[in-house]
Amino acid sequence: MGTVRADAVHEVLPEAPRQAVAAQGFALGLASRASAGAIMWILQTTGRSEMGEPFGPGLSAWGLDPGDLILVRVSDAASLLAAGEEALRSGAVGAVIMSGWGEAKVHGLTASRRLMMAARSGSTLGLLVRANAEPAPSAAETRWSIASAPSSPLAANAPGRPAFRARLLRSRSGAPPGEWTLEWDRETRRFVTPSASGGLVSRPADRPAAAGAGRSRAA
Repeated sequence: MGTVRADAVHEVLPEAPRQAVAAQGFALGLASRASAGAIMWILQTTGRSEMGEPFGPGLSAWGLDPGDLILVRVSDAASLLAAGEEALRSGAVGAVIMSGWGEAKVHGLTASRRLMMAARSGSTLGLLVRANAEPAPSAAETRWSIASAPSSPLAANAPGRPAFRARLLRSRSGAPPGEWTLEWDRETRRFVTPSASGGLVSRPADRPAAAGAGRSRAA
């Protein structure tokens, strides 16, 4: 399924509003894979009851140190985008997740271009989760549709790993659309499939290998 550039913004859309938690989990996986340090997660409070809240023990079970997560809460979509742009441009964190809820006029081509320029300037991965909203014109590098999927039980019929059905709807790099069932492996901090395993976040082509080693790894 290719790789996800770590100095660009990617849109993550739940297949349906009830899949918002799955979409956020997928975004968190990409962010965890890209970042060896802090992750900033910006949450729009209007979607709080539908999208839930980050939970410390759950983050630990995911393989993420809660101490590496910076939570920011905003009241509306405009504040979400403004905070995301500032964080991306600063380069102070390894990845920025922007979780929004509902339709908003501010989501559009101009706003997405600003986010993309900020991500390139700060060499930072941006993930824009838009739940309960229709796709809008966007300059994002990729657009994904995400839903939860049945997981495979582990040994002794133990609960399986978190599983997702990921559909790539669009890629500006020319990658063809496709669909995959993926599971999150907390030990290696990467998504895996039954046939192969590998990270979905690539080192930016214009970043030297030594400089990119801390933030992203080759697929």
